[in-house]
Amino acid sequence: MAASLPQLDVAKMQMVQDLEIEMMSDMYNRMTAACHKKCIPPKYKDAELVKGESVCLDRCVAKYLDIHERVGRKLTQMSLQDEEAVKKLQGEMPRV
Repeated sequence: MAASLPQLDVAKMQMVQDLEIEMMSDMYNRMTAACHKKCIPPKYKDAELVKGESVCLDRCVAKYLDIHERVGRKLTQMSLQDEEAVKKLQGEMPRV
């Protein structure tokens, strides 16, 4: 039975990695769509990006990634607070 435990950990790690890749892919796709819609007009005049479009895209991506990081930190903080609250409540509950 002990031999199957590391296999389970490997399977969990693979699942976590797959989920993280899926989440990052989703974030990238959303960022690309949002910044494209915001910075590039629907009717193209040139095949190449003009300076204004490039600057807009740079700023849009920077803001998107900054907000993504901030939200991630806040969610982590809230999750840790929830875990602490649950542990505190479990410690206060009388045992039967």
